[in-house]
Amino acid sequence: MKRCNSSVVDKIAQSSSAVKQPKLGFYSSLSETHLYTVLDWGSLPYHVLLSIFQYLSLIDRARASSVCRRWNQVFHIPDLWRKFEFKLNQSATSYFKSTHPDLIQQIIKKHAAHLQYVSFKVDSSAKSAETACDILSQLVNCSIQKLGLISTAKSSFMTVSKSNFVSALTVVFVNSKSLSSIRIEDTPVDDPSLKILVAYNSDTLRLLKMSSCPYVSSDGILCVADHCQGLRELTLNYYILSDELLLALSSKTHVNLEHLQIDVVSKNPGQTEFHSIKKQSWSALIKHSPRVNVVMNFFLYEEEFETFFREETPVTHLYFGCSVSKAVLGRIGLNCSRLIELVVSANSIQPLDNELICIGKHCKNLTALGLSECEVSCSAFIEFVKLCGRRLTQLSIMEDVLIPDHKYSPDEVHIEVSKYLGRLWFPDVMPIW
Repeated sequence: MKRCNSSVVDKIAQSSSAVKQPKLGFYSSLSETHLYTVLDWGSLPYHVLLSIFQYLSLIDRARASSVCRRWNQVFHIPDLWRKFEFKLNQSATSYFKSTHPDLIQQIIKKHAAHLQYVSFKVDSSAKSAETACDILSQLVNCSIQKLGLISTAKSSFMTVSKSNFVSALTVVFVNSKSLSSIRIEDTPVDDPSLKILVAYNSDTLRLLKMSSCPYVSSDGILCVADHCQGLRELTLNYYILSDELLLALSSKTHVNLEHLQIDVVSKNPGQTEFHSIKKQSWSALIKHSPRVNVVMNFFLYEEEFETFFREETPVTHLYFGCSVSKAVLGRIGLNCSRLIELVVSANSIQPLDNELICIGKHCKNLTALGLSECEVSCSAFIEFVKLCGRRLTQLSIMEDVLIPDHKYSPDEVHIEVSKYLGRLWFPDVMPIW
């Protein structure tokens, strides 16, 4: 099969002849034959074509598969179908293009056995979530290793019948037997379904992200921790977390976690009371898993932080998605000695000078800081950087955060900060569109 034309060949031949003129006759014909062989795309080795196809979008792959029989064969190589994202939406309400129904059926019939990394991206409509459940229930001949259910808008999966969702998810749990990573958020998954997951995938499960799943309790999480000795990463909501759960996770028979993520979100907006976790429970976890990263994401109102950080808390990464008070940041400096990363999205109008310096003095492991929509004087910020020194590998500070004082203006800060960091640094600037 020849996919080149004579004009292309002539141009290449002319450019090469300008460098070195070949002899006529046998050598000329040999060179010409070699040129045609190189430009014959249909004769490329399978591994080369496979690499090219892996860079193409799904639509471009399908178009390329119609070029010739060889390319069509490559299109059906299992390696190309190990990873797939089902995009399901209603065109009137979503910005992304949905996966064509015919393609979905082709994947289920021909490539279900090849799927290893599968995710479902759905919009806010119940119909999209129901379609995702229908696809899940048909994956009876699969060996999925990574599964993700992603809602681009508010929890469409929660609008699906709980029994239908659990039934569809159970099909994958039972048939895969090799699940290593599960990311399921805002869904009606429950404790009994987690027991089925454990029964069939206890030897392979490494990551379980089960956030904002109201039917999952501490018992369901404990069932996973009891039997999945390879579990290294766990994500759950704060309302599931308890002293009993932490102590159970810290027993000799349980896993050594490397990453524990806790999402702190109000069940009811305006909720002002959260249960507290004892210092002894946290200490037991750290003694059992000394290298664990404890990540906490907060989405609360200022008045809802009353119970947090009043005792030593072994958190390593803190993210505040909403406004947080000076008092809370002050307690962090005194009671979060393992802190590695801190991101504050907003704060009231009071400067955070003392709180930031306190964090710099007591959090000896801090390497990353992000500040936005709050205020710190230039002198206090420079003092903080001086305390932390070159261990600050990430420093993202919005320009509006820095307030001029009697010693420094915002224009002078970058010189002093760069000196203590040992590298050139400037504050972040809001882009102007």
